[in-house]
Amino acid sequence: MSNAADTVLNYHQRTKHQLNAYAKGPESLDWDDQPNPFRRFKGCETLTLPPPGAELDCLFADLDRPEQIAPQPLTLTNLGLLLELSFGLSAWKQFGPDRWALRCNPSSGNLHPTEAYLVCTDAELLRPGVYHYVSHDHHLERRAAFDGADGEPAVYIGLSSVHWREAWKYGERAFRYCQHDIGHALAALSYAAACLGWSIELLGEAGDNDIARWLGLDRREDFVDHEHEAADLFCRLHTDGANHAGLNAEGLAQHYASATWFGQAERLSGRHFYRWPIIDEVAAAALKPATQAERRQWPVLNLPAPSQNLAASRLIRQRRSAQHFNGKADPMAMADFQRILLALLPNAKPPFTAWNWPPQIHLLLFVHRVDGLEPGLYFLPRDGRDIMVFKQAFSKDFVWQAIEGPFEFYRLVAGNVRQAAKTLSCHQPIASDSAFSLGMLARFAGNIEAEAWRYRRLFWESGLLGQILYLEAEAAGIRGTGIGCFFDDAVHGVLGLRDNDWQSLYHFTLGTPLDDGRLQTQPAYAHLRE
Repeated sequence: MSNAADTVLNYHQRTKHQLNAYAKGPESLDWDDQPNPFRRFKGCETLTLPPPGAELDCLFADLDRPEQIAPQPLTLTNLGLLLELSFGLSAWKQFGPDRWALRCNPSSGNLHPTEAYLVCTDAELLRPGVYHYVSHDHHLERRAAFDGADGEPAVYIGLSSVHWREAWKYGERAFRYCQHDIGHALAALSYAAACLGWSIELLGEAGDNDIARWLGLDRREDFVDHEHEAADLFCRLHTDGANHAGLNAEGLAQHYASATWFGQAERLSGRHFYRWPIIDEVAAAALKPATQAERRQWPVLNLPAPSQNLAASRLIRQRRSAQHFNGKADPMAMADFQRILLALLPNAKPPFTAWNWPPQIHLLLFVHRVDGLEPGLYFLPRDGRDIMVFKQAFSKDFVWQAIEGPFEFYRLVAGNVRQAAKTLSCHQPIASDSAFSLGMLARFAGNIEAEAWRYRRLFWESGLLGQILYLEAEAAGIRGTGIGCFFDDAVHGVLGLRDNDWQSLYHFTLGTPLDDGRLQTQPAYAHLRE
């Protein structure tokens, strides 16, 4: 095993929550020094985007056949709409004197470690250069200018993580949550592009050092100590339905040879009372090198129509994380349940149109209230070729009763599993009061021993699945919530797993929400109009 793989595996083991102890985090939260959720660069020219909030004709069900959506023209208005629906504000919440923003892309603890950048070489759209998107102001900050270089006109979008934003609250486990959020953000970007008849090509072959150079993240002098950004993903935007063009690294290099850089990142926190050096260690060990390009063609699956077939842009903006569920609500309709699970299987629709790698995650479901389905513990394999491996690895007490339906699905144990779901998810009632909750079980040690950076990719995949669950819950007239706090080894113990071949990386829950009437909801961008 390589030193990098050993570092990653040790990090994962060390940051597990246990029934008798939680992973290391701050003993108290310095609320007066909470990191600013909006990164800005001082000394940059800003470009105000056209007003946000436009609704598109595309319905959520239309995204099941993205090739049939008429492409919108590539204009600054539509580009701004893409950024808004991917990374922009969706609302403000207020409770007493406290006020905070919600965004279209979810985030652990609403801390938003993910930053989005635009690299444009299309002079008809924007002055060529590197831009940073500021969601609060819905504008672009010009970080670099490309002068005097000709080349293929293209638009790229890069994602990075500010690990400090998560570590401020979650300590050592924060690196996991940052990777979840990257998966959510990639899926949000894929959905938003499809609403416009566009697509996102994930350039998974790009190495982290190259992405850092393209986004200006390697310019350490431009960032405050302990608040630097880690490069994560680089994507190419396609607006005309053309075949994937791939990464034109040589063409990009020509532009950067003449680039002029501007600005410095403003400080996010005044103090950094706690330090978590293990995050820097695992980030270095999980650094991704340049790899061979991979592209996937996914099968077309027929999904039943969603029960709330709203405009996709409206549904994206109304997405929320439920804080409480009605444990006595009517059961979820079977058609909604089946659509949600079908949407989690690799298929030729967003966000899998932006995902290059074969499925590594399978789903363990705690079913509480689904019409026509007996409560119990269930298993959904996302790649049927792994099923015999699971039957050998799981507890011999499981019955593996096949459930009739449009996909491969098994009941492991029948009966009330609400208490088990609650206990395993850090004693949180949201896992037991919902219609169903689930754990995402990843093919683990083999991936990391092969290439340590795949550790991050496993969390990206789980976040991508989480974003599907969020939007499909809204389309079913219910609500979802990601659960990052769970007792890792206790979950594995319930399944009978005894090694690191498989690990649970993310939990999720869906059901009928209970709204908190004390919270006021305010429009996302009223402050711009004011």
